[in-house]
Amino acid sequence: MDPLASLWRWTRGHWRAIDADNPQPTTGFDVRVLIVLIVVAVSLTLQEYVGQRDTFMRLWPGDPGDRVWHLQAFAWWTGWRVGGYLVLPALVVVFMPGERLRDYYISPRGFFRRLWIYLTLLLLVSPMVIIAATTKGFQLQYPFYKWANHSVYDLVAWELMYAAQFVSLEFFFRGFMLQALRRRFGSNAIFVMIVPYCMIHYGKPMAETFGAIGAGLILGTLAMRTRSIWGGVLIHVGVALSMDLLALGHCPPASSGRPCSG
Repeated sequence: MDPLASLWRWTRGHWRAIDADNPQPTTGFDVRVLIVLIVVAVSLTLQEYVGQRDTFMRLWPGDPGDRVWHLQAFAWWTGWRVGGYLVLPALVVVFMPGERLRDYYISPRGFFRRLWIYLTLLLLVSPMVIIAATTKGFQLQYPFYKWANHSVYDLVAWELMYAAQFVSLEFFFRGFMLQALRRRFGSNAIFVMIVPYCMIHYGKPMAETFGAIGAGLILGTLAMRTRSIWGGVLIHVGVALSMDLLALGHCPPASSGRPCSG
């Protein structure tokens, strides 16, 4: 059986189920769509122009060889992602008439019921991650925090920040966008979501950016079916941690005092 054909039938079946479970779609102007997409545009714009590490480095210049300064720059980056992906949209939901934050896929119940699906996806992705880890481009890109090889503290501090932004990212794309657009677009909300989701990967290896399109479709479909963002969190954190640990195998030892290349 053709695996792509099977995957297509699987996703189509879930999209039909999402639409069957959807309340009567709204017609005409929907202020919810206007609010959500403006918030998405504002959040992504602020993160691009203010929330990057180079902004922190311009505002607070430091020694390029100071690992603490680099870690602080990543704390700035993480803070903007948590603020833009989680805090801002959550506040918008709280103050939007007729909306309840608990409806925005933050419950883990649906995730636990379909945990086997997410574990299977992790297993399927693992060989691709291992193969990618052998390439020079991968080794230059990861880990983002080049001093993660310095100590357990540096590695744990970085991975906790990295995980926090993934939780926030999943709420933004697979919770906030999908639930808010569901009543207007049904399963088509997934296709609206994957456009900005793909674009935030610009600057990463092209294969990873193209992969984000497929990942967005699958994770968006599962989030709408399970009404939970936590499967996406599990996959993102699991893959990211695996990629960093594999990349660390190509970094200088901690005793050298040198960061990873990149």
